[in-house]
Parts: sequence; structure tokens; C-alpha cells
Amino acid sequence: MASPIPLKDTDLVDCAKANAKQGVTTAAELCGYGQDIRTFQIELKKACDRMGVTFNELRDLITDQENLIQQGGIEVGPDTLSEL
Repeated sequence: MASPIPLKDTDLVDCAKANAKQGVTTAAELCGYGQDIRTFQIELKKACDRMGVTFNELRDLITDQENLIQQGGIEVGPDTLSEL
């Protein structure tokens, strides 16, 4: 659900991170910036700078772990609950 007002600070970063895979247009809209992508990016950069998060573009917010999950792989675990 899109925010009725433009988000700021950690709320903005959290929302942008959660929607980063959907692209900048969708993330901006869901974070309350509508079609104003430029303002969204400026405010997101400011919020990331205050938090000490490196940000150049939206995909910077997608972690390596999220990328690995998306790519798939193998799951390693015991065959049964009683055998390790």
C-alpha cells in the first residue's frame, strides 16, 4: 500500500529497500512520492547519508543475501530431525 505522505529517514529507507526489486518508479510511488522520482532519490540519498548507508542508486539497497535467495541454490541441512 502506498504511503499517503512522502516518507522520511528510516521509514523511507525501509520502504525503498523493501520495494527496490520492483524498480524506482514503483518504489517512489509506494514511498509516497508518486511520480516525483527526482525528489524521491534526493530524499533517499539524504536519509541514507544520515544512516551511514552507501547509496548511489536504488539497487544499492538490495543486499547480497537477497540476491542469492532470488538466484536460488541448494539448501543444506540434516536428512531428519534426529540426524545431523
